[in-house]
Amino acid sequence: MTTTDPGAPAPAVVDDPPSGERRAPVVVMTDVARVAGVSQKTVSRVLNGSAHVRPEVRERVRRAVDELGYRRNAAARALVRGRTHVIGVVGLRSALYGVSQHVMGLERAAQASGYGVVVVSTATGEADEVLRGVERALELGAEGVVLVEPYFDTRALRGPLAGTPVVAAARSAHEGQRTWTVDADQVGGVEEAVEHLVALGHRCIGHLAGPATWRSALVRERTWRAALEARGLPVVEPVRGDWSARSGYEATRDLLAREPAGRVTALVAANDHMAVGAMRALAEAGLSVPDDVSLVGFDDVPESEYLPVPLTTVRQDLALVGERAVASLVELVEGQAPAGGGDEPRLDVVPVELRVRSSTGPAPRAAGGGRPPT
Repeated sequence: MTTTDPGAPAPAVVDDPPSGERRAPVVVMTDVARVAGVSQKTVSRVLNGSAHVRPEVRERVRRAVDELGYRRNAAARALVRGRTHVIGVVGLRSALYGVSQHVMGLERAAQASGYGVVVVSTATGEADEVLRGVERALELGAEGVVLVEPYFDTRALRGPLAGTPVVAAARSAHEGQRTWTVDADQVGGVEEAVEHLVALGHRCIGHLAGPATWRSALVRERTWRAALEARGLPVVEPVRGDWSARSGYEATRDLLAREPAGRVTALVAANDHMAVGAMRALAEAGLSVPDDVSLVGFDDVPESEYLPVPLTTVRQDLALVGERAVASLVELVEGQAPAGGGDEPRLDVVPVELRVRSSTGPAPRAAGGGRPPT
């Protein structure tokens, strides 16, 4: 075991040639070892949380770290160990609630697992752009990547990036994908919303759909349609928005102009912000929520329960989705499972919850309100 010389000189203060200003000393691990009177290897053991260090020695090292203001050099450790403990997050450049909550949840979960995060944003979410985003994350030191909406076809990663640990935080719209996936129960959430409205006596339930380029929007739309068809209820052609309140407002106005008055007695919006726009359009049309039209959203954004009419909505726990996605990726990165998910990639579905509030109620009597479907 090599021990550093306690009489070694203190860290040097280096003059900056261009300005002549004195820079703060660079403290390295050997300086901590000198002050603590131990070997550099012992310092490393303490910093790595090894149990094989006497308590009094551990305390001396920690005091030396605090006294010198020592900070570990992640780049140097990565060179020595061949590990960066960094994961990449690749997703659409967006301030939308779902995307931002996904990214923040992933970052918190990664930090809790001892990993840093590099975020690479894409402008469109097209496959070639996402592929470049994954490559960029790997260039920045990521050992694995989490893909965030609205990425569609994970099969594009089977070529030059085959073997790269990848977890999708949303299911692909394509069959045959082999990437491990964590996703909120989009299908179960919409089915529960439709069942809630049917139980209230609603027979004609419209849909404010999200953008067709988003997998989650398509899944919610398909589930809404299938739920109505399974019950023998009419399917009114949905109107599409872009997740914004403005688009929900415009889509609802279009729907009201297209359908006979009083036919549609309930709406399922693809997200809460579109539902907020729908509330405005309904009010301008002289329709009351929920007396004339019941309304259900999706996401449970923080303001949804504080609207003039608190919004019934499907709550998805995006923080938990992020936590499970990171746990799956760490499992791949650390070799506890084969990269790419093996022969049977795992699908981890996170439960959702219908939060019933004041925006839903019995269907108007003229539409058969309150009677269960036959």
